Amino acid sequence: MAVVEATPGLRERKKQRTREAIVESAFELFDQRGFDGTTIADIAEAAEIAPRTFFSYFPSKDDVVFHDFEESQAMIASWLHDREPGTNAIDALQAGIASTAEEAGPVDPRQKRCRKRLISENESLAAHSEHLKGKLADLLAEAVAKDLDDAPGDLRPRLVAGAFAMAIGVIEDMPDDEIEHSAETIDNLLAFLRGGLAALQNQSHGQLSA
Repeated sequence: MAVVEATPGLRERKKQRTREAIVESAFELFDQRGFDGTTIADIAEAAEIAPRTFFSYFPSKDDVVFHDFEESQAMIASWLHDREPGTNAIDALQAGIASTAEEAGPVDPRQKRCRKRLISENESLAAHSEHLKGKLADLLAEAVAKDLDDAPGDLRPRLVAGAFAMAIGVIEDMPDDEIEHSAETIDNLLAFLRGGLAALQNQSHGQLSA
C-alpha cells in the first residue's frame, strides 16, 4: 500500500501547532515553577513531545522566553529595507506598525507579564534581552545611517539607535496598567526619535550650506 505523505502546507501547520504547544506549555510552567525550576524535559512532557523534538524548534529555554523575537526582527527589517525612496527610518517604522496593527493577533497578556517577571528575576535572561534589543538597534542604526549619509557605526546613527533601545527598555519596565496604553506610548517614542533624526538631518544641511 502506498504511503501518502503530508502536503507541505499540512506539515507547516503541524509544525506551527507543535511550536505553539511548546511555548504555551513553557510559559505555564515558568509561571508556576519559575525559569530555573523548569527543565526542558518538563516542557517536552507538558507539550506531549520527545525532549529531542524541543531542540528542533528552540536551541534553549532562553529562546522560548523570546520566542517571537525572530519574527519581529524580520518584520522590522523589511519595513526599514523596503521603504519608499524619501521615507526616513522613523516614518518607515511608524508605517509598518500601523500596517500590522489590525492584522496582528491578540497578544497573550499572561505571557507578557511572565516574561517581564522572568527577566527581572534572572540575570541570564536580562542579559539576553539586552542583546536582542541591541540587534534591533543595529537594524535602526543601519537605516538611519542611510538617512544621514553616515556609516552605521558612526556616532549619529548610534545615538538614534541607542535612544531607541533605551526607550524600549523604559516601555518594558512600565507598570502593566500603563502598558495598556501601548499605542500612545509607541507614538510618543516615534515622535521623540523623529525629532532627534530631524535635528541631525538639519545639522547636516547646515554644515553643507556653510
